[in-house]
Amino acid sequence: MIDQLNQLDGGEPGFGALPTGSDVAVWSLDTTLGVIGGHETGGATALLDADERERAARLLRPGDRRSYLASHLGLRVLLGGYLGLAPEEVRFVREDCLHCAGPHGRPAVAGGGVHFSLSHSDGLAYFAFAGVPVGVDVEGLPSAAAVADVLTSLHPAETAEITALPEEARRAALARVWCRKEACLKATGAGLAEGVAEPYVGSAPTPARVPGWTLGDLPAPAGYAAALAVRAA
Repeated sequence: MIDQLNQLDGGEPGFGALPTGSDVAVWSLDTTLGVIGGHETGGATALLDADERERAARLLRPGDRRSYLASHLGLRVLLGGYLGLAPEEVRFVREDCLHCAGPHGRPAVAGGGVHFSLSHSDGLAYFAFAGVPVGVDVEGLPSAAAVADVLTSLHPAETAEITALPEEARRAALARVWCRKEACLKATGAGLAEGVAEPYVGSAPTPARVPGWTLGDLPAPAGYAAALAVRAA
C-alpha cells in the first residue's frame, strides 16, 4: 500500500501537494523528540486548543501525557503545512456521531479541505491525510494476557485463525487484526461503541477485503504493527 513513510522530525517538514481523492500521505513521528517541526514539544500546550489541553490534563501518566501533546503538536504542524496555516490556527470540529447524531463523531478540520487520522502508541505516532475519509492505527505488540482477553471479542473467523496459530505467533497476528480494525473504524467514524467483531479483516499477512475501502498494512518498527484504511475511489 505505502512502502515508505514520511518522517516528521525536529526540522521544518517538506510537504508535497495536498492529497486529493484516495491519494494518501502517511507520516510517522518519534513522540519523545524535544523539537517537532521547529516547535518545542515542552511548549505544545500553547499551540493546542482548550479541548486538547483538557484531554492532556486528564492523562495521569507523564509518558501518556507527553505522547498526547507531541502527537497533537505534530498533527497541527502537518495540517498547518498542508493548509497554509500556523499550527495554532488549525481549528478542529467534530462530525455528527454515527450512533446518536450528536456532535462527537469523527474529528475534522473546520472548513474541510483534507481528511486526517492520528494514532499514537508508546513513543510512536502515525498520521494519515487524504481527500476522502481515512483511518490509520499503530499499536505495540500486545502481551500474551491481552491476546487471551481480546481474542473472543473478534470476528469468530479471526478468533479461529489466531487460535490455530502457534502461541508465539499470536501476538503479531492480533496486532495486525487490531490495527486493521481500528483503521477501518476510525475511517468510518464508527469507533468501538459496537465492538470489534466487524468488519472482518483477517489475521493473515494480507488483509481481507473490506467492501468500499482500501485496507493495507503499513511499515512499522520492530515490536509494532500499523494499518491504513481509505475510502475506495
